[in-house]
Amino acid sequence: MPELPELDIVCEVLERRAIGWTVAGVEIVQPGGAIVVRDLAAANTGPLTTAAVGLRLESVRRRGKFLVFGLRSEPDYLLVINPKLSGRLQLAQPGEKRRKDTCLVLTLAAPGGAEGTLELRYFDPKTMGQIYATGDPARVPDYAEMGPEALAISLEEFKQRLRPFRGEIKGILIRSAFVAGIGNAYADEILWAAQVHPYRKRTTLGADEIARLHAAMRATLLEARDLVRAEMGDAIHLKPRDFMKVHLRAGQACPRCGNVISEISANQRITSFCRTCQPGGLIKGM
Repeated sequence: MPELPELDIVCEVLERRAIGWTVAGVEIVQPGGAIVVRDLAAANTGPLTTAAVGLRLESVRRRGKFLVFGLRSEPDYLLVINPKLSGRLQLAQPGEKRRKDTCLVLTLAAPGGAEGTLELRYFDPKTMGQIYATGDPARVPDYAEMGPEALAISLEEFKQRLRPFRGEIKGILIRSAFVAGIGNAYADEILWAAQVHPYRKRTTLGADEIARLHAAMRATLLEARDLVRAEMGDAIHLKPRDFMKVHLRAGQACPRCGNVISEISANQRITSFCRTCQPGGLIKGM
């Protein structure tokens, strides 16, 4: 799943490469497009395939693990993308071969009367993501319920928002209603950096551990964003994660203590951690 670091860099690239370009064509590619594209604006504007044509890409921003494309304001016309597990965006030349799992293609015309077109493609091997055409992002499922951004929350607010939760700390970190932008992979990295066991109950964490967790969240995400920027370049369909310390590193040596990294699969989620550096869990695993 693309998370805050990857999606921030996608925004940076699109701001540089596509802002100001005009939508010259929209193709919903079957069969995946019929599953992924949800047109919430069609009753007011007509279908996406015609309503977006002629509109200028005015903005692109990340909110949590969503991307929001502003094609028009007054009234708003937005594309809100939730890539979920396997959705990706790709910049391509019109003649470039498409992936077979392509779901949506926006053909963009260069601004200012310049020649040239560019395709912004969305592909999704598992067709688990969604693309919403809407005038109001609050209509998009789970959007309005998101908490503050993970990189915008102060330590004091972090503490306050933690108090109502009593479950396992990893499960809390990846809940967008708590903080927005963290998924399974970076939760593992943050908890390793903070030396907190992923299955510790929130109620067992002391003040020092909570402060350490907040600091690790910021440091991990900021460092990852820089690394993703360097490795991704303009290839926004990539998800570089070779730099991760523990996530999906089961059986390898912990880069801090040298002991073997453990892995537990539960609730359709893989959790990677170091039992030596992150003591205190009670769940048996590898």
